[in-house]
Amino acid sequence: MIRRERMSSVDTAWLRMDRATNRMTIIGVLVFDAPLDYDRLRAVVEARMLRYRRFRMFPVEAANGTWWQETRRFDLARHVRRVKLPAPAGLDGLKRLAGGLASRPFARRRPWWEFQLVERYGAGSALVVRLHHSYADGIALIGVMLSLTDASPGGSAGAREAPAEQAAQARESDGFLAQLAGPLSSAAADALRFSGGALERYLELLRHPTKVIEYAQLVGSVAAELAQLATMPDDSRTRFKGKTGSKKVVAWAEPLPLDAVKAIGRVLDCSVNDVLLAIVAGALSRYLVAKGDPVTGVELRAMVPVNLRPPTSEGELGNRFGLVTLLLPVGIVNPLARVYEVHRRMDALKRSHQPLIAFALLGVAGLLPRAAQQEMLDLLANKATAVMTNVPGPREPLFLAGARLAQVMFWVPQSGDIGMGVSILSYAGGVQFGLITDARRVPDPEHIVDGVRAEFERLLLAVLMEPWDARRPPALVERELAAAARKRRARPARRKPRTA
Repeated sequence: MIRRERMSSVDTAWLRMDRATNRMTIIGVLVFDAPLDYDRLRAVVEARMLRYRRFRMFPVEAANGTWWQETRRFDLARHVRRVKLPAPAGLDGLKRLAGGLASRPFARRRPWWEFQLVERYGAGSALVVRLHHSYADGIALIGVMLSLTDASPGGSAGAREAPAEQAAQARESDGFLAQLAGPLSSAAADALRFSGGALERYLELLRHPTKVIEYAQLVGSVAAELAQLATMPDDSRTRFKGKTGSKKVVAWAEPLPLDAVKAIGRVLDCSVNDVLLAIVAGALSRYLVAKGDPVTGVELRAMVPVNLRPPTSEGELGNRFGLVTLLLPVGIVNPLARVYEVHRRMDALKRSHQPLIAFALLGVAGLLPRAAQQEMLDLLANKATAVMTNVPGPREPLFLAGARLAQVMFWVPQSGDIGMGVSILSYAGGVQFGLITDARRVPDPEHIVDGVRAEFERLLLAVLMEPWDARRPPALVERELAAAARKRRARPARRKPRTA
């Protein structure tokens, strides 16, 4: 008997966002500094990844809802495959392979994920991973990928513990309000449950009459933010906005030193995320200026995912995140002023209910007819220029099937006519920037990622020249930055990839 599981309304919303011009596909590229053995890779995937029953299933839309349906004859060889790079091989070929996969639809009657192994890339191998967003969000996907890795090259295929899938699926609920209430703070969850029915509302007030004011304040603030989200103006019109096509191009840069980024954040009393977002804003500004476009007063709105997973959700698949809309101050030229402005805006967003509202909208959209969902989500997507995500990764180098993982990149999909996705991932002491763009809008994304390092160095110079804050002794800050520079110089030079 073929097994079926009902798909959550939020995952259904991501499934239905898929269109020819913007596939809802997460793309990852993993580069190894030694050859990756195909048979050992298959054994690891089979032993660890397929412990998640979901990866043996594919999505099905039916008259009675949307389902995960088990594959009748699952064949791992269809999902872990050897490939050759398109000519010319090497770095450009790897980028073309990843960009092409971002635009390619999945086979309808097979699970919507695959690994493509490039056995000869540079001195080692490369692995291109793609997975449909309806299976998992970025945080969950990173967890899946980490479950395939080991801290040393000698790990066996079945050495890692199985994910707590049974408990995770037991916690899944078909009710949208139950999904929504799970990851929220107790006050917000109480308010959501309170809105679920008159009887429950009445009993809750009998037990806690003092919550009347709390509920009124929360509902009022949520309603105000919902109205603001629905009526927010468009961001600046630039060459980044417009109708998208089906062709996508990807780019990535050499990692930035994470310790130096942290030192800058400590000096400026800002978070690492503030610093990285400001660097991205500077790189976008630099690109527009190079194209001869004006940047004075330009602000680009980015959709930034916010993790809403509770600590007990480890091992769960699915999508459990909200979104905030951040206006990037691209028109601010001074790098220090840009960081401070990003910090101010992010602080305001952290105190808002936007992530909750966005998660709620996705859940509601998944319950609507497809046409109504598309109109609802396109209204929101048309207000933005980019999707930006920042995922923390492991601090130490990892091994997959015995090969050391030297570099890892990933790209998030964009909905509607959003034509740009910026991904930031920290790994093994570095911060990796990845960029995916619509070829109609930005055919040369490598020029933007080249600007990331230039803007980082410009910001670092500005910090060193800034008058020292009395709260932080200059000697301490100098030692931190000097240590970061020494660590960067001590790293072995990366070999240029030879052609496959």
